[in-house]
Amino acid sequence: MDYQSYVPMLKAMADPNRLKIIDLLSCGTLCACDILTHFEFSQPTLSHHMKVLQQAGIVTAQKVGKWQHYTLKPAFVIAFLQDTKQLLANDADCICHDGSCDNCQDQATRKDVITK
Repeated sequence: MDYQSYVPMLKAMADPNRLKIIDLLSCGTLCACDILTHFEFSQPTLSHHMKVLQQAGIVTAQKVGKWQHYTLKPAFVIAFLQDTKQLLANDADCICHDGSCDNCQDQATRKDVITK
C-alpha cells in the first residue's frame, strides 16, 4: 500500500464540509452555485474547500461561463476504495504477514468486522 498517496486524500477529507461536497459530487458533476445551496458559507470559502480537494486529486474543475463545474475524479474513487479495503483486510498483502507482527487477529474475526 502506498501510504504517501493515501494520506493526502484522508487529510483533504478530514473536514465535514468537504465530506459533504464529496457526497454531493458522488451523484455527478455540479456547478459551484449548486454546491453552495447546500451550505451556509460564502463562495470564497467554497473555493478554498474545492482547492484542497483538487490538490488532493479528489475533484477536477472545468470553467463554464462564470462558474466552475466540479466532478469527482474516477481515479480517486477507485484508488480510495482499493486502498481502504487493503488497509482493513487481513489477506496475503496484509502488513502483518511480513513477519514483523506476531499478534495478528484471527482472520475470521477481522473479516466479520470488515463485512459488517
